[in-house]
Amino acid sequence: MHQPLKTPSTLAAPDELFGHPKGLYVLFLTEMWERFSFYGMRALLVFYLTKHFLFGDQVALGIYGAYVALGYATPVIGGLIADRYLGQRVSVTFGAILMCLGHLGMAVEGAGAQVLENADGTSTIVRDEPALQIFYFSLALLIVGIGFLKPNIATIVSSLYPPEDPRRASAYTLFQMGIMLGAALSAGICGYLGETYGWAYGFGTAGIGMLVGLIVFLTGQKHLHGVAEPPPAYRKPLLGPITAAPVIYVGSLAAVGMFWFFVQQTTLVGYMLAAFSIAVVGYVLFVSFYQCTPVQRDRMLVLLAFQLAMTFFATLFEQAGGALNLFADRNVDRQFWGSEVRASQLQSIMPMTIVLLAPLFAWLWPALSRVGRDPRSPVKYGLTMVFMGLGFGLLAWATFAFDRDGQIDLAWLVSAYVLFGVADLLIVSVSYSTVTALSIPRIVGMMMGTSMLAISAANYLAAQVAAVVTVANKNADLSAYSMQDSLAAYHQLFFGLSVAAILFALALFAATPLMARRMHGVH
Repeated sequence: MHQPLKTPSTLAAPDELFGHPKGLYVLFLTEMWERFSFYGMRALLVFYLTKHFLFGDQVALGIYGAYVALGYATPVIGGLIADRYLGQRVSVTFGAILMCLGHLGMAVEGAGAQVLENADGTSTIVRDEPALQIFYFSLALLIVGIGFLKPNIATIVSSLYPPEDPRRASAYTLFQMGIMLGAALSAGICGYLGETYGWAYGFGTAGIGMLVGLIVFLTGQKHLHGVAEPPPAYRKPLLGPITAAPVIYVGSLAAVGMFWFFVQQTTLVGYMLAAFSIAVVGYVLFVSFYQCTPVQRDRMLVLLAFQLAMTFFATLFEQAGGALNLFADRNVDRQFWGSEVRASQLQSIMPMTIVLLAPLFAWLWPALSRVGRDPRSPVKYGLTMVFMGLGFGLLAWATFAFDRDGQIDLAWLVSAYVLFGVADLLIVSVSYSTVTALSIPRIVGMMMGTSMLAISAANYLAAQVAAVVTVANKNADLSAYSMQDSLAAYHQLFFGLSVAAILFALALFAATPLMARRMHGVH
């Protein structure tokens, strides 16, 4: 017999640890290990494509951008499926299983690509096609798995608390720390293993992390006390006599096949994202002008402007996994205390910055608010762009003025990554709160989804921007490759991104009075 769903008010007080439900720590560890797997694999992905399969930069960045973009888009659908049919617990479990399978496939390295010289003086790159197709299929499994896991584990966090429980804010802060801790650890560990001992070791370690996360979630479900169980529709017939779960599982496998195709057709992904984004923005504008009061309309238009700012920020921030990763590999002297740091390991600097500085920012905003100095939301968005501009400006200056045989010192890149971490802390403090504060209540869930869509589109755009600096084909012998030319090209890219970020910041600062009026009391 179907048991009634439990609510947070039914939780036993003794089932707490350090003032929070024990279920929060189950979710903290599950998400930490899931992000460990995601960022560990992400740190290696571009290098795996350019060094193992010998793809040119443009193709490698296109595959990387399509994968990450789709990984941020599928949670919109995964959240809807969980709400209506599967429930959060089943969705997280199913997503984690798919991700474990995806990481297992990523560890199938296959033979490295070879460059064969032709009689006419040209060369042909021969790749291990079965291993390459397993790689694409693994990406598709990860994309669908992320869609089921990512939105629903965050939903369970809020379900552990009554609606007005003041502990919710600190719970999400702790949960976010788990995400950043997983990201910080993964790049250092998976990146080192993958670049030092072989790609299979790095990807395999990421997969072990996901498996640990799944085990933690399965063994800790008793501490969720039924708050994430499937709704009644889970057991009702959906397709003839067949209930929802089998239909969704089969449909998910079909989706894996679809995404297996899409990650190989990266241009098509761009067209799809563009069409979907235009449709969503068009719908929001229609609702704003025809179904809202004047105050609601003004707030919705400001929210759209913030979503545009989020897209721009993420386009800059997500250079980390693409252009900045390749730059670190080719044009940064990574010697540190007598040993060489792997380029992929540097991906841990930004999340570590966030982990270390998050307590400071958690104290700063309430302290400023108490004395009436808390900056308005448009100003925080503007400050985010300032720090992004400073980071890229620092790299542009270093690549121009401190060139040492086509390389710059490691400290420059580390400093830029720290600035980017501060920028992320600034925008996280305001991005989600503005959605709930400015959106009309009946579409607030959809507007949360558009935030994910903005990041999805930004990841695709980031790859296209990074492709400005490209190496057409990777050969076994790169002696003819000019590091000076590469450094000059990266200088132009960083300078352009810096100028764009500062101009965007100035536009936000200039528009702050107008946006503040249109927000009608929302800070």
